[in-house]
Amino acid sequence: MSKSQNIQLEGIIPEESAGLRLDQALAQLFSDYSRGQITKWIKAQHVQVDQKVLRPRDAVSGGEHIVIEAEIEAVDDTWQAEALQLNIIYEDDDLIIINKPAGMVVHPGAGNHQGTLVNALLHHAPQLEVVPRAGIVHRIDKGTTGLLMIAKTLQAHNSLVNQLQERTVKREYQAIAMGVMTAGGTVDEPIGRHHIERKRMAVTNTGKPAITHYRVEKRYRAHTHIRCKLETGRTHQIRVHMAHIRYPLLGDPSYGGRIRLPKGATESCREALQDFKRQALHAGSLGFIHPTTEQEVSWQVDMPQDMLDILAVLESDLAQNS
Repeated sequence: MSKSQNIQLEGIIPEESAGLRLDQALAQLFSDYSRGQITKWIKAQHVQVDQKVLRPRDAVSGGEHIVIEAEIEAVDDTWQAEALQLNIIYEDDDLIIINKPAGMVVHPGAGNHQGTLVNALLHHAPQLEVVPRAGIVHRIDKGTTGLLMIAKTLQAHNSLVNQLQERTVKREYQAIAMGVMTAGGTVDEPIGRHHIERKRMAVTNTGKPAITHYRVEKRYRAHTHIRCKLETGRTHQIRVHMAHIRYPLLGDPSYGGRIRLPKGATESCREALQDFKRQALHAGSLGFIHPTTEQEVSWQVDMPQDMLDILAVLESDLAQNS
């Protein structure tokens, strides 16, 4: 059986909320909880308004007495705690900031029930059992390295989810793209499931809005070191957008296509590029407003050694051929 957390809330709807829908008014009154969560409670009849049960869309007049008695389900009870090593960059009562290595899956799923970040987090902080998705509010792919934020409380989770939805979380990635870019730019193209290969994403008219800003850090003979800033957080967003503009990421197993080698490259250069088997993508910078202190906080982590090694190879190739 999965654990759950009992919630008991009580309050008076303020006069300035008069005319609002019940779900809107309660989301303002109990701002630690998402409107979606509150709507579920109303529909499940866990909310009493002056000892009556109303619908989410019913209007309030102000002054109503609210009592909520509900529970929040724990994470999937098939998710097991595991003593796995975590590279924790920062931790307090509200947050954990992780530097995820390449090869680690974030959530348990088909074929990955163990060894994931969630398994490690449930062992490190067992209280995450009663936070949605074990506190993870955004994810990065198995083959991508870098910074992830985890909320340790419901209140922190709601705050961080709202900041992501409002596009105020600052996320910058470093990547190595195949091809030589002339300049930076912005890709503003919707992303959705590929119409045939459902595990892949694609630029598609039926997709959700997706915006990636990118700038050139350094050009090499057949590659470009770039930095990308996300406005939105779609699945595989940077990988799909860079492939869409024909600068796919080095090593990308899903969107990379044929590997591009510098003309006349040495054997060691060719081998290094051909042996890079993950997308060259690193979440190097993360910033947001702290859910409790309301201060701006940010973290940066260096690129992992495999990407630094590839850049050194490309630098050497450039020097030998300039």
